[in-house]
Amino acid sequence: MTDRFIIAIDELKSAFGDRLTTNLTVRQQHAHTMSWLDNEPADAVLTVTDKYQIAKAIKICHAHKMPVVAFGAGSSLEGQLNAPCGGLCIDMSQMTNIISINADDLTATVEAGVTREQLNEALRYTGLFFPIDPGANASIGGMTATRASGTNAVRYGTMKDVVLCLEVVLPNGEIIKTASRAKKSSAGYDLTRLMIGSEGTLGIITEITVKLFGQPECVGSGVCHFETIKNACQTVMTTIQYGLPVARLELLDAMQIKACNAYSKLSLQEKPTLFVEFHGTQSGVIEQAQIFADIMAEFGGTDFKWSSDESERKKLWTARHNAYYATRALKPEFEILSTDACVPISRLAECVTDTVADIQEQGMIGPVVGHVGDGNFHVLLLLDKNNPDDVAKTKGILSRLAKRAIDMGGTCTGEHGIGQGKRTYMASEYDEQALCVMKLIKQAIDPNNIMNPDKIWF
Repeated sequence: MTDRFIIAIDELKSAFGDRLTTNLTVRQQHAHTMSWLDNEPADAVLTVTDKYQIAKAIKICHAHKMPVVAFGAGSSLEGQLNAPCGGLCIDMSQMTNIISINADDLTATVEAGVTREQLNEALRYTGLFFPIDPGANASIGGMTATRASGTNAVRYGTMKDVVLCLEVVLPNGEIIKTASRAKKSSAGYDLTRLMIGSEGTLGIITEITVKLFGQPECVGSGVCHFETIKNACQTVMTTIQYGLPVARLELLDAMQIKACNAYSKLSLQEKPTLFVEFHGTQSGVIEQAQIFADIMAEFGGTDFKWSSDESERKKLWTARHNAYYATRALKPEFEILSTDACVPISRLAECVTDTVADIQEQGMIGPVVGHVGDGNFHVLLLLDKNNPDDVAKTKGILSRLAKRAIDMGGTCTGEHGIGQGKRTYMASEYDEQALCVMKLIKQAIDPNNIMNPDKIWF
């Protein structure tokens, strides 16, 4: 720790008392814990309860050029929470006020530490809901910072589609609002979209105003099986091209179904499988299910079963959300690496098939699961981190997956973000001029490079 960091921590301790800790265990808990990347803790952790405390802390850090890393729920996957340059971690998990729910306008404004489940619980009797569902009970601030997506994205979009405006503390401690609550605007630069997905490198998001949606009258969830991943993906592509307004469309390969059967006590056929969900009126859901059944049958889909029974639907989607833990349970002694890619839907079958073949050729275990309605899929690789051969194979699979997706007109990450884990691929996905523009924006807003430094690019 440098002398200026020691001085900054002393000032922070004086300003915040017991809210600041330098305990190693606490610091490690606030760094990266969700994958194989090394844990790099900050020098101190500050737990805050409002935006003014954040602004005060950042002003102290700014004066001493001390790095700042924001923490929400700790569920990010690409090392966004690590502090490779040391500094201060600001924990916003206690910022859980739901500031307003405007049912007439279909909006809600929340503090950054509110989780998606907390917001939906508050909306329970309003007839409205917040649809972005990345699986983990992530904080809405963190979901915004990483431009999160999830199982409902095929119908409701991602965080960039549902956030109307933000309140952000800048690197100098000033607080700004990026927009109004209006559903659209052509006034000035779109600062809201600039902050969404910035992974804490431009400022700390403290308040978020999001769009809400009406609860559908009827929800139906179903499952069907295929002989090949290609046929499952062709079903997805045709469903989307047909214009069927599916709410969820998830692919699980045979290995992932095997893991889910064991972990969630299911008895599904261990074949490439689609989970699908329909929202609408009762008659509309029935019609959607019938159309999907016809499309599925064209590509050899079998055993299509669907239900609007809430307990049956919950069992199905709980198993899907537990895919990460189900995969880990296949080899509990191994590390797990969750990565993702996203391609145009016309290339989805090819990309997933080639990726599965690559994993099998390397003799690795890596189930595939994905929000394939928008071309996004995930690979959950199991590896022995102490085995150099496993590590080398894993790095090769990751590199080839990223290159494969980019070459197909896609991206190295559809929703996990870049953080530390995927910085290598930014130069392949963007040309030099585009990266230069990004770096100029970072330099203009954060000239001292204190906001989550050493992330997104090298």
